[in-house]
Amino acid sequence: MGTRTTVPAVRGRKTAAGSPPLVMVTAYDAPGARVVDQAGADIILVGDSLAMVVLGYDDTLQVTVDDMAHHTAAVARTSPRALVVADLPWLSYHLTPADTVRNAGVLVRAGAAAVKLEGGRTRVPMVEALVAAEIPVVGHLGLTPQSVHVMGGFKVQARKAEAAAALVDDALALVDAGVFAVVIEGVPAEVAAQVTEAVPVPTIGIGAGPHCDGQVLVLHDLLGLDGGDAPRFVRRYASLADDAVRAVAAFAADVRAGAFPDESETYHLSRDPG
Repeated sequence: MGTRTTVPAVRGRKTAAGSPPLVMVTAYDAPGARVVDQAGADIILVGDSLAMVVLGYDDTLQVTVDDMAHHTAAVARTSPRALVVADLPWLSYHLTPADTVRNAGVLVRAGAAAVKLEGGRTRVPMVEALVAAEIPVVGHLGLTPQSVHVMGGFKVQARKAEAAAALVDDALALVDAGVFAVVIEGVPAEVAAQVTEAVPVPTIGIGAGPHCDGQVLVLHDLLGLDGGDAPRFVRRYASLADDAVRAVAAFAADVRAGAFPDESETYHLSRDPG
């Protein structure tokens, strides 16, 4: 299986220094984690995208710490080589640093090696409290899905110079507070490049162009398991939803035609009198 990926190993992965780009992919259960790990990803993100991708909600605001712990534990039981990072869900880190540490501890006990939280300078006290508790932290800037109502929807952020400068400032504040990586979502490529150049820790982009130190996609998006229209930044590498529908339809047709099960799939009483 190879050597496990560690937080210090990720912290040092800057492409400008010659490191290969980081690969982060989401997973929410044991089968998904095995696929992602066997494919060679560096980081498995147990994302709060769980809400939409697995649980059927319209946004990420519905998942709880218990939900995240349940799915983090399923991923961790596979003992992946990849680093397991779990999202802190909405309202689990917004009130006090003590709440933040307590909730992060639940995810670490479930098997996470690190946690991720959204927001910039306002999250500095929470990041500092987590780092003081020896819980590694990934930041998340730009389009932060837990702020969907404030942003007025899932819209590209930091399109203007002032907002871009603020994003760089937020990234530097998070790094000073102790994050070991920063996810940048839904911003112009030029802005992500500015952040990547400004911070000493790796940036991991999603809808942020090619200049980050790594990239992340939702597993179900890249496998074509979700159906519907994908965001512009998603590249689909398979169409597994279509394959799955065809497979189940073929099973249904065989059942209705009396073709399943056949003799090779059927058990019989033993003829051995013993």
